[in-house]
Amino acid sequence: MSTVKLVVSFLLAFFQVLSPIVGLVAKGGEDRFFTEWSVSDTFDKDDYIELKKTPGEDFKILNLADIQLKDDLMYTPTGEYSMELIDELVADHDPDLITLSGDNAWGTMAYIELFRQLDSYRIPWAPVMGNHDGQATIGEFWAAYLMYKSEYSLFRFGPKDMGYGNYIINITENGKIIHTLFMMDTHNSATYPLEDGTTVSGYDHLWKNQMDWYKWAVEAIADIEGHTVESTVIVHIPVVEYADAWNMVKIESDNPEEVDGKINPDFSAIASGKRYEGVSSAPVNNGFFALCKELASTKNILVGHDHINDFSILYEGITLTYAVKTGFGAYYHKDMIGGTTITVNSQGNAKIHQNYYDPVEYGYIL
Repeated sequence: MSTVKLVVSFLLAFFQVLSPIVGLVAKGGEDRFFTEWSVSDTFDKDDYIELKKTPGEDFKILNLADIQLKDDLMYTPTGEYSMELIDELVADHDPDLITLSGDNAWGTMAYIELFRQLDSYRIPWAPVMGNHDGQATIGEFWAAYLMYKSEYSLFRFGPKDMGYGNYIINITENGKIIHTLFMMDTHNSATYPLEDGTTVSGYDHLWKNQMDWYKWAVEAIADIEGHTVESTVIVHIPVVEYADAWNMVKIESDNPEEVDGKINPDFSAIASGKRYEGVSSAPVNNGFFALCKELASTKNILVGHDHINDFSILYEGITLTYAVKTGFGAYYHKDMIGGTTITVNSQGNAKIHQNYYDPVEYGYIL
């Protein structure tokens, strides 16, 4: 990047750094950005974002996962190659919507530059918060506000007391809701009480009021359409059933090193991908997967968080997928760089595909 461009970029960024603070003061506090919600509320058009699907064509979604660039990497080859990769993904897949499954950036300039680039495509983009979003910045609200104010971002703060960014996108065709995307915040970390009176700490996940809100929306959309509408949940931290699903399909062996990360070929019809690290979920099951099964709407859950897992497994009627890591921020595996696409057909059925890119093609030296 030239010196002049860098100086201009920093001057513009200075005002963007201050923008969330000004917005916060002008609104009179964070609470003004959130909506009030009760399970007794009537679900209406103010409760979701509508994106119209072209009849006869698949609706295409491109997911970017764990970009996670720090400020000190943004203007180095690592940052440049990551941004080039996103350019290539958008050009190759021509999406109707770009989603981000969390850990989007890590630092003020990294956020600003990433969101500028996403806006430059003039394509709607919808992020969720990861456990690292807001770190190395003024705060989590600051990061959420930048998402909220970006020109092409669909991000909404969502109902109060549920974290940052719980919102609903309904994909419609000819005026009918055919598929719903639930974008939800799985927060950061939590301490859980156990039955024996002790506690355990670990990653957080969805809270009870978020699950109540999800159930309320699924049932309301079913009432509107006269049938249960298929949905996809995009969150950052996986549900604990990801580990159960992996244990179901992995190769059993007395020598784990020989089969580490591999799927038993007997399960190739319902499972693909690899697992090169453990499933980093909450230490306690919050019951969200069971709720998804009960309501029979969500057929896909897409997560990030664990950068060197990319498996996708049909487990008890729901496909659990790790999105492919995008770019070179934080740790990664050279064979797991790229993005994940979701296509929704006219029946509202979603299909997930993993897309891999060779880092060497971007001049990246491993």
